[in-house]
Amino acid sequence: MDEQLRIILIIIISVSIFGLLVFVFVKNYIRNKITRLVEEEKERKN
Repeated sequence: MDEQLRIILIIIISVSIFGLLVFVFVKNYIRNKITRLVEEEKERKN
């Protein structure tokens, strides 16, 4: 039983870390994209 529990915990922790990394990369990508679009819009108005 202990071995199964350990394997389940390792899987959960691995998936959590992977999800966190993907979340951070996607957040940064979207932030950069929005910043770029806002700057282009400001240049267009000037």
